[in-house]
Amino acid sequence: MNVHIAPSPTALPVRSAAKSWLKVLSGYRQPDRRRSVMELAVTLVPFLAFWGLALASAHYGFWWGLVLIVPAAGFLLRLFMIQHDCGHGAFFAHRSADDWTGRAISVLTLTPYDYWRAAHATHHASAGNLDERGVGDIRTLTVAEYRALSPRGKLAYRLYRNPLVMFAIGPIYLFVLKHRWPFETLRVAGQPWRSTMLTNLAIVALGALLIWLTGIVPFLAVHLAISVLAGAAGIWLFYVQHQFEDTHWSSGDEWEFEDSALNGASNYDLPWPLQWLTGNIGIHHVHHLASRVPFYRLPEVLRDHPELADLGRITILESLRCVKLVLWDERARRLVSFREAMA
Repeated sequence: MNVHIAPSPTALPVRSAAKSWLKVLSGYRQPDRRRSVMELAVTLVPFLAFWGLALASAHYGFWWGLVLIVPAAGFLLRLFMIQHDCGHGAFFAHRSADDWTGRAISVLTLTPYDYWRAAHATHHASAGNLDERGVGDIRTLTVAEYRALSPRGKLAYRLYRNPLVMFAIGPIYLFVLKHRWPFETLRVAGQPWRSTMLTNLAIVALGALLIWLTGIVPFLAVHLAISVLAGAAGIWLFYVQHQFEDTHWSSGDEWEFEDSALNGASNYDLPWPLQWLTGNIGIHHVHHLASRVPFYRLPEVLRDHPELADLGRITILESLRCVKLVLWDERARRLVSFREAMA
């Protein structure tokens, strides 16, 4: 695809040129629809193959076949990334095609498309804004807010931030329970009830068919396991995309969308196979600044503008250390651990 790419705003340091990058990134917004179809095919077909083989193995008692749950979960995660692009109108750049593709995928991801799209749009519009927390994000308190909590409130926040709760119990709660009931209805625009209930009906129909074909035990052992495993990986990715030490939070007139988008999201430096499987979503700072860029074009941005590659970059090892960062220190302007906050 021959696209004119605007020069990088090199006259200013990258951290102070967030608005200038908007024009640069606009040159990457147009998807290649044949490429989009191909990306959908090379994700959906392997998922269905691993999914079907795992269900068949469990149905016929070949329980060793459950190892196929792992690759199936990986491809389900990638399907969610395609659903994510559809929600931004970036996958086909055609509203009906994006919406119906996203709705179809949502039956597999257990994530009601229209409801999630509205909540996620709120997240993009308010990420890093201390005054607009609560929809589509991970709850993050400031040091002062945490200190002002009652003992019970502090315990509740510590439990919420516990890795076992966040990454093991969290996926079950979010994808199996919370997405069945749109708690955030009053804070999310659109028709979340309709989206949620129609998706629930489709999920029940699919579940009933699978139980009829394979039995309830194989269904629970395979389908729910795949969903929860993919959900845990998705929550982890979302966590490290914003919960890193040098992220950006501000409030009032100090908050600006462009600055928060570029400096408040990470560039998760993953090995190529994991980057492919996660739909390049680790290049999250670019995505937040220009959400209409298709996921398969995000590596082009870093290739053409390598100065963006070091901004917010975290490695896998560094991301593991992010788990302990749980409070925003407004004075130091960085995320800190409970121990640091209490020191």
